[in-house]
Amino acid sequence: MLIAGVDEAGRGPLAGPVVAAAVILGPEKPIRGLRDSKLLTPERRADLAHRIRERAVAWAVASADVAEIESLNILWASMLAMQRAVAALSVMPDAAWIDGDRCPELPCAARAFVGGDATHAAIAAASILAKTVRDAMLVELDRQYPQYGFAQHKGYATAAHLAALAQHGPCPAHRRSFAPVVQTTFVF
Repeated sequence: MLIAGVDEAGRGPLAGPVVAAAVILGPEKPIRGLRDSKLLTPERRADLAHRIRERAVAWAVASADVAEIESLNILWASMLAMQRAVAALSVMPDAAWIDGDRCPELPCAARAFVGGDATHAAIAAASILAKTVRDAMLVELDRQYPQYGFAQHKGYATAAHLAALAQHGPCPAHRRSFAPVVQTTFVF
């Protein structure tokens, strides 16, 4: 039975897309060290992401952009990104195991696992791919909008990010429906 692990990165930040990954691992090419991406250093995540891409039976990464987050809300945009990631797999799984407490509508069976990225290798692999891809996207956004420091905080509501928002107002990459962005007093 082919199981795809599915996870997302970027539900909480104030800026940038939400990114999801789907990964099908095979027993013939094990990957040591898979765990929740938040528990790994950026260097370790990058190394594991490379190994996942090399050894997985199939993998895919997809996203929902800021406009979709604004129109759907972050939960449904996350579900959309997960649907896109599963649909993009080169091999359709028999089931998808989702990190979280709910499942998107998928063309295969699906089961949610709270804390699944800590207990299921395929979900951990998806967590790692989603996080590394999203982080790279935020580094690129930092090149476009250097005044916000996206490369450092990846869009999260750090003191530096909030200070930049207060000074410069939101840019097109910001999620304008998120409270700290809405509360910005900057007027265009």
